[in-house]
Amino acid sequence: MKSTITDFKKNPVDFLRSCGYAFDRQTGEEWSCMRRLAGLDYPRFHAYIKLDGSSLVINLHLDQKKPSYGTNHAHSGEYDGEIIEREMERIRGRT
Repeated sequence: MKSTITDFKKNPVDFLRSCGYAFDRQTGEEWSCMRRLAGLDYPRFHAYIKLDGSSLVINLHLDQKKPSYGTNHAHSGEYDGEIIEREMERIRGRT
């Protein structure tokens, strides 16, 4: 699920940290952050964030399990639905 927060004036990574996410890595202009559920590595929310002018673009999904196909990025993930919508609302409510 993708969402945009306009007139964003905060540090993107610090903002996601304030939402309970941990920074994973930066690739170009995009940051990867994750929030574990139930204290285990999986399932976890996984957000890719980037600045687009004065807007923050958040691309969120739920990783159900660790990728199981070698170096590929295939995994059991949910990209929409009620769980993702609620998490996105929670993040947007922190702005």
